[in-house]
Order: sequence, then structure tokens, then C-alpha cells
Amino acid sequence: MWNYSTSDQALNDVLRLSRGMTYKAAVAGLNLGGGKAVIIGDSRTQKNELLFRTFGKFVDGLAGRYITAEDVGTDVRDMEYVRMETKYVTGISKALGGSGDPSPVTAYGVYVGMKACAKEKWGSDSLRGRKVAIQGAGQVARYLCEHLYSEGAELYITDIIDDKVKRILETVKAYVVKPEEIYDVDAEIFSPTALGGIINDDTLSRFKFEIIAGGANNQLEDENKHGKMLMDKGILYAPDYVINSGGLINVSNELEGYRQDRAMKQAEGIYEIVKKVLTISKEQNIPTHVASNKLAEERLRKIGGIRKIYSGYSTFSGRLGELSEM
Repeated sequence: MWNYSTSDQALNDVLRLSRGMTYKAAVAGLNLGGGKAVIIGDSRTQKNELLFRTFGKFVDGLAGRYITAEDVGTDVRDMEYVRMETKYVTGISKALGGSGDPSPVTAYGVYVGMKACAKEKWGSDSLRGRKVAIQGAGQVARYLCEHLYSEGAELYITDIIDDKVKRILETVKAYVVKPEEIYDVDAEIFSPTALGGIINDDTLSRFKFEIIAGGANNQLEDENKHGKMLMDKGILYAPDYVINSGGLINVSNELEGYRQDRAMKQAEGIYEIVKKVLTISKEQNIPTHVASNKLAEERLRKIGGIRKIYSGYSTFSGRLGELSEM
């Protein structure tokens, strides 16, 4: 849920997000496609039961083709309103049989992915003493800060909402930076955990970072242009949909009967996936986002090929001996 200026802006965002979800599921090895929905509105003042139950009715009308979950501007309680109208929702509270807040698993995935980047960049995955600038102070950032602080990293945080920053400072020590100044911090690692489009012509010229590894979606304003610019500047970029796939891994576990230990173990695998992406990037001399796209598209092609196999049964007509294109 975001207060988009226009419906076109919302449409452009949801198209990019849905593509990212498709690639995210593919790279993570999940048996899922990819989709996304956005709600236009101010999450601080316009959220209510009617809004989310109405949204739930629309989701239910898709009859399982789309399963929704919380994201920016929404939370577990909102998903419980959605659940009143449809069973096609994940991320509901544990009391109702769901997985609850996916942020701990998302943050853990970002953390291990960041360590994989450190291993590639510096030969060691230790983050002790490393300076990390974190943009956004939401739930993912909070758990990420706890992991980093426990390991001995030096933290710099910012958010447009002061209260969120204050909550993080209750559990970790960190330097607080004004939102517009986060791009100028002299840190080794930048971790965007708010909204996308923050890697652009303006910010790139200011970066002193060596690694970018964060939980935000669609971090590159122009994927091809800015991905190449990062490579040319020698900045190691962990593709967003690879490193932040822990949230999707978490809610996908609800479909099989949720167990947090299993979700965390799967999220731990993000370390090896990031390493694989970085290896492809280096061996083929291509930007990391191109390497991850190749990895995702290869799996999509392979699994998509299953549809060409004639099984003697049409899932469309339900009769033997007919083959229908789905």
C-alpha cells in the first residue's frame, strides 16, 4: 500500500513488482509463479477493515491464481481482514495457523546474502567492523540491524518516520542519518530496505559504497543502465529479488504447513544463490542483475517446458485423450 501520485505510477510499479516476484520464485527454487497487487492510499491514515475485505473479494475472484501477502504499508492484521473474504492469503498470524510476520526470515536472507557479497569482495564473510548504511527502519531493517549489530558491524540508519528509528535504537547502537544524506555516508555496505528506484543517476554519483545488499524491491531505477553503471564503478550489487527472497520463502511455507525452522533453513540457502550469481557475473563479465536474470529465465524455460509434455489428460476439459493449451 502506497500513496501513488497517479494510477499510471501504480501500474508501472505493480508490473515491475510482479516481474520481480516471478524471478524471485524462480531463483529461490520455489514451486510458484509470480504476481503482485498494489493498493493506492496512505497506509498511515487510510487503512481500515472495509478496504482490506474489499481487496480480499477481488483476490478471491481470481480463484487461487493469485495468493496475496503483506508487504510495504501492510501488516499481519490487514491480512487477517483479507482472510475474512478469501483463503488465498498468507502471512496471517500464527494464532490463525499462518506464519505471522515474514520480516525475520526476509532479514535473515538479506543478512546471509550480504555475507556472501563480503566473501566475494574481501575474501571473508565476516562483517565485524564493517560500516553498513541502512535506508529504512521498518521491520526488515529492525531484524537486519540486530544480526549486524550482534556480529559487530557499525550501523548508520535513516527513515522518514522518526519513531521507527527510535524503536531500532532501543535494541542496537547506530548513527542516525538524515534521509537525503544516507547516500553520502562513507560506509562499505549500503542496504536499501525501503522503497525502490533509489539507485539512479543522482545517487550513483554520490556512492562511496563497495557493496549494495538490501531488502527493498526494484532498487535499480533503470535496470540495464544503472546495473551496468554499478559494475563499471566496481560496486558489488546483490540483485534485490535474490537477496530479499526470504519473505516469499517464508509465506510459501504456509502452503505446506508452516514451520519456521524449515523457512529459516531455506533462507540460509540465499548465501549460496548469491555466490552463484556473483560467479556467473564474474565469469561472463556481465552485471549481477543480468546474471540473476539468466538464472531465473533458465529455470522458467525448463519448468515451462513441462507444459509441452502430453500426459493424455487435459486439466482444462477434464477428459482423457485431449490436450489443451493453458
